[in-house]
Amino acid sequence: MFRWLIVVLLALILINGFTPWLQKLGFGKLPGDLRFKLFGKEFFIPLTTTIILSMVAAAISKLL
Repeated sequence: MFRWLIVVLLALILINGFTPWLQKLGFGKLPGDLRFKLFGKEFFIPLTTTIILSMVAAAISKLL
C-alpha cells in the first residue's frame, strides 16, 4: 500500500513538471484535473491525467 502511494506521488510530481508540454497535447485540461489559486500561488493536481497516463504505461508494459 505504501509503495503505491509513493508511485502515485512521484507520478504527480513528474506530470506537474511536464505540464507545459502535456498541455500542448491536451492533457491537464481534463475533467478531474484540479487547478486553483491559494495565497497568490497557482496549484495544479492532475488526477485524471495521472490515471490516464498510468493506464497507458501499464498497457505498454504488458505489450513489452
